[in-house]
Amino acid sequence: MNRFPLWKNLLIFCVIALGALYTLPNFFGQSPAVQISSLGTTPPVGPEVQNQVEQALKVAQLAETRASLDGVGLRVRFADTDTQLKARDIIDHVLNPEGQPQHYVVALNLVPNSPSWLSEIGALPMYLGLDLSGGVHFLLQVDQQAALTKRLEGDGAEVRSELQDKQIYYDGLSRDGERLVLHFHDGASLSSAQQVLESIHHDMNLKAEGGDLVLSLKPETRAAIQDQAVKQNILALRNRVNELGAKEPIIQQQGADRIIVQLPGVQDTAKAKDIIG
Repeated sequence: MNRFPLWKNLLIFCVIALGALYTLPNFFGQSPAVQISSLGTTPPVGPEVQNQVEQALKVAQLAETRASLDGVGLRVRFADTDTQLKARDIIDHVLNPEGQPQHYVVALNLVPNSPSWLSEIGALPMYLGLDLSGGVHFLLQVDQQAALTKRLEGDGAEVRSELQDKQIYYDGLSRDGERLVLHFHDGASLSSAQQVLESIHHDMNLKAEGGDLVLSLKPETRAAIQDQAVKQNILALRNRVNELGAKEPIIQQQGADRIIVQLPGVQDTAKAKDIIG
């Protein structure tokens, strides 16, 4: 005999039914697909490109199981990887003719087979990492020295302009590693320059060495430049990875100057490497 009130039984039933509904996408599996997305300033992929792709596949007698447009671009599913590989070459040749600028990214991918109405209610397949779904893993090192060099070159131009405005004369400006060295012919000019530059460049250490004035970045300034270089690279990588249409990519900093990029489900390693740069 059921001793629970009706509302509790209904609540349990609803929870189980809802859980089963959102579990369904995991049972449909994945299909090999070709992902087409626009590159740079090229207009987003639309029905016109879809018709062009479908016509090219029809001429080549390659049957797709499903073609759909989404926020990323056009996904064309196939029954097997052999057809997928042949279709990729044909689509790339049609959309990016040889000898002309590339307008579209045509990459291999794995996409879920679950019906679109499940995706519309937020029922998506469980995320599988590289160990379960395969994909691409990159470990990139950021050229932080280039960022420091660029900053010092900018500081050097500013120093020249500031001394010229104050009519302080010097014999020359050179760069010694991560230091800027101003050469003076007299101590009075050196002292005047040091006083002016110290009031402007609070992020630099200034030190007189003989007839020279040496400017170097403070440790905290140097660290901030290096950190900003990593963040800018992460942002650029995220924008590039979007072109591949990878689901839930992982792009994160590792250590002081390295970035991990993981693209689950992406099969085209060469294309991924080409896009990421």
